[in-house]
Amino acid sequence: MPNNDCLPVLHYHRAFVPASATADQMEAAFSRNQWPPQWRNGIYDFHHFHSTAHEVLGIAAGAATLILGGEDGHQLDVEAGDVLVLPTGTGHCRPSALNQAHTGLLVIGAYPKDQHWDICRSAPDAAALARMATLPFPASDPVTGPTGQLPSLWHA
Repeated sequence: MPNNDCLPVLHYHRAFVPASATADQMEAAFSRNQWPPQWRNGIYDFHHFHSTAHEVLGIAAGAATLILGGEDGHQLDVEAGDVLVLPTGTGHCRPSALNQAHTGLLVIGAYPKDQHWDICRSAPDAAALARMATLPFPASDPVTGPTGQLPSLWHA
């Protein structure tokens, strides 16, 4: 996994209060903050990254253990209401071996306006590295908007 040495992963713990409407609330907030939602599902059980988009993962229901950064990466427990913002190149997966006890996971996937995700599972080639190096920064934080943490942390 190439990961991203310059941009940090953001983890908003309980950014949304878990409730039956959390998925709708997340989608509305992400849309309002220029990160249009593109899917509702889980998280792949294989290590992968995106070279064409930054990604937000909103945990709308359930709980899971994720691995960020590739096979030797960091384990992170997430639960309903959490939001992760992954810069392009960040390896991530939800290995089934770590998640046998977790059920009911629902994730909202969103990407900055005008960015479309790809799935990369092997070392990036020169073209992928160039895409990631020149991918524009989002103008807005998916949770808190244009004055949130992301613009100041990622543009510094």
